[in-house]
Amino acid sequence: MTDSTKLVTAVIPVYNGERYLREAIDSILAQDYAAMDVLIIDDGSTDGSADIARSYGERIRYHYQPNGGLSAAQNAGVAEARGKFIAYLDCDDLWVPGKISLQMKILRKQPEIDMVFCHVEQFYCPQTARERGVDVPLAPPIMPGYSTGAMLARISVFERAGLFMSEFRIGEFLEWYSRASDVGLASAMRDEALLRRRIHADNMGMRDRDKRGDYLRVFKAALDRRRKTKPDES
Repeated sequence: MTDSTKLVTAVIPVYNGERYLREAIDSILAQDYAAMDVLIIDDGSTDGSADIARSYGERIRYHYQPNGGLSAAQNAGVAEARGKFIAYLDCDDLWVPGKISLQMKILRKQPEIDMVFCHVEQFYCPQTARERGVDVPLAPPIMPGYSTGAMLARISVFERAGLFMSEFRIGEFLEWYSRASDVGLASAMRDEALLRRRIHADNMGMRDRDKRGDYLRVFKAALDRRRKTKPDES
């Protein structure tokens, strides 16, 4: 029987991600951490994502919901999680073998730490760009990752910081992390690149370029929140 105090729920939110979904699932199943609960949140896909997820049988759990956006899918992952810990993986990205074990070492040894991040290796996916005729800029190849895919967290962080805000199409993690910092949640960063982020023309940041104003709204929301909580010095 799995020790529930060690169980990690790994959540893959997917919306029409059949092209890369199998690789993402396989990278989770290849982890050397035994206490894994793999959960696919299908956010209203109309392609073959459901068939791919169901082909794994009892090795994963599959949850379907009408399309509500990434934040809604991530929040459903919190609601459906069985573990004391939670991790996310975008359906087009990959975990490096050993990611969860290495991050869990910190959480088990340092109970004061609420979430552990890792470095991210960016890798270019040229075939999608060529098909779309889009020039996709490549970010620095390896960099510290402050994102859902790079995080392993205690499930309790969402009780303290709240859920992701679905009103933001992009920048939702930055907004959440700002709230998490404001309530005093502590994080650590592993030096290893344990997440491989696929750069391609279908990345959400590329698709939703018209919504980049959300970053300004995220920044303004953080400033407004801190002004409200700042002690009156008058």
